[in-house]
Amino acid sequence: MSFVCGGPSEAMVADKEVQKICDEIKSQAEKKAGRTFRVFTAKSYKTQLVAGRNFFIKVHVGGQEFAHVRVYETLPHAGGKLELHGIQTPKAQHDPIEFF
Repeated sequence: MSFVCGGPSEAMVADKEVQKICDEIKSQAEKKAGRTFRVFTAKSYKTQLVAGRNFFIKVHVGGQEFAHVRVYETLPHAGGKLELHGIQTPKAQHDPIEFF
């Protein structure tokens, strides 16, 4: 993975690690969005190195609809926990992943 201290990385194709993050936060995202997602498949992402790591992930949620989620991962000594910090819907496949 590519890390840029302070700013988000370039967009990268989602891998198994990013999909695992999405699997873990799906129920939180559904609660925050107030709906159930048929699918929740990570497509691309950016990272930001902070006092931990932010993930900005483009997620396919069914049909032509996407969502952008922001997930914070605490530092390993703090347990490496995942926290959903935000979700943006609806998004389209062509919408760029931006800081939010």
